[in-house]
Amino acid sequence: MAGSRASGGTVVLVDDDPAVLEAMRETLMLEGYAVRAHGEPLAALAGLDSRFAGVVVSDLRMPEMDGLELMARVHGIDPAIPVILVTGHGDVPRAVEAMRSGAFDFLEKPADPDYLIALAANALRLRALELDNRRLRGERDADREISGVLIGISRAMALLRDEVLAVAAADVDTLIHGETGTGKELVARCLHRFSPRGQGQFVAINCGALPENLIASELFGHEAGAFTGAVKRRIGRFEHASGGTLFLDEIESMPLHLQTQLLRALQERAIERVGSNEPVPIDVKVVAATKVDLREAADAGTFREDLFYRLNMAEIRIPSLRERAEDIPVLFRHFAGEAAAARQRECPAIAPAVMAGLIGERWRGNVRELRNRAERLALGLGSRQPSGGSGAAASLPERLYSFEEAAIREAIEASSGNLSAAARQLGIPRKKLYLRMEKLGIELPERGTAE
Repeated sequence: MAGSRASGGTVVLVDDDPAVLEAMRETLMLEGYAVRAHGEPLAALAGLDSRFAGVVVSDLRMPEMDGLELMARVHGIDPAIPVILVTGHGDVPRAVEAMRSGAFDFLEKPADPDYLIALAANALRLRALELDNRRLRGERDADREISGVLIGISRAMALLRDEVLAVAAADVDTLIHGETGTGKELVARCLHRFSPRGQGQFVAINCGALPENLIASELFGHEAGAFTGAVKRRIGRFEHASGGTLFLDEIESMPLHLQTQLLRALQERAIERVGSNEPVPIDVKVVAATKVDLREAADAGTFREDLFYRLNMAEIRIPSLRERAEDIPVLFRHFAGEAAAARQRECPAIAPAVMAGLIGERWRGNVRELRNRAERLALGLGSRQPSGGSGAAASLPERLYSFEEAAIREAIEASSGNLSAAARQLGIPRKKLYLRMEKLGIELPERGTAE
């Protein structure tokens, strides 16, 4: 009967008679099946969930919980898990009734080995088919769902969506590369949402927005008394994200000595809180994002090469808005409609000439800049003319917007891209400068630094 064997799958055996249990276990193991044998039903239930790729074979009569109750509990976990009941001659009517209640089949004692093998093979084939169908349905649902998050009709976006779903399913550390405003955090959230960790925490941290002396404490946590002001133990982002995903934005801004600690955490899957030598195990997927070429940064000595390779188990490159200009009308209408609906306003009509002008712009701030422009239109603030454009005099909000953007760009230029110096020149905290740059779609120059 070896030819009837299904490929893969597990058979869970349940019987309070050790001799019967061992006989069935040996029969199935000789056929190459993975077998889990239990003398008590509760122990068998502990290893089952909706992803269980196997079949349950249980005695009908047992002292603590009979086969019918066990079947009901198994089907409470997943109604599609096949259950085969083993019964004595006098219990055949009960076994037939059990089949009407959802049992896959029944087997009379003493169990014929060939018939046991045949029933197990058929049940495993049915289970494999059910799980395959669920997977295909899940993929179709994921395709539809992700299209509403990563919006676009271009081939570049279709390829990006496929790549995100494939990498999410692989559940590996991932590096996202994209210009400012392309949606790196949105892609990171999709990698989490459509992964096996989707029910866990998604924890984000911007490595460039934190002072260097606080990054270690934020990532790894600290013990009470570890430094001045550490009055009690604090759990870091790694521990908080355990079971889920940790997103490290602007990873290129992380100081070299902290890159060493990060590499060690990724290699050992354990961290040490600041002020402690005790390792804390972590179960987390790390997604890092950067707007620079980390390979070039590694060659220049500003980023650890071994950390680059450790993070780069999978790499996703997000296309710039310039590379998918056909998505601009779709995105602009989506963002304008979303902003108008949020404020219970009618979305203004967008003239073809205006849309043509939008398609022709460079969009250095990418989707973030486009969204900002669409929201301004929805709020009745008009749309800024491209540089050198003509038109009626700008309104006060438009002038304020332009003045703020120009002031920030001038300060960044004057400080050679050093954001700390630019923030001091503007008289605002560096974090607020980051937020205003994001809002206005201003990209940090290539030579720019956080410090």
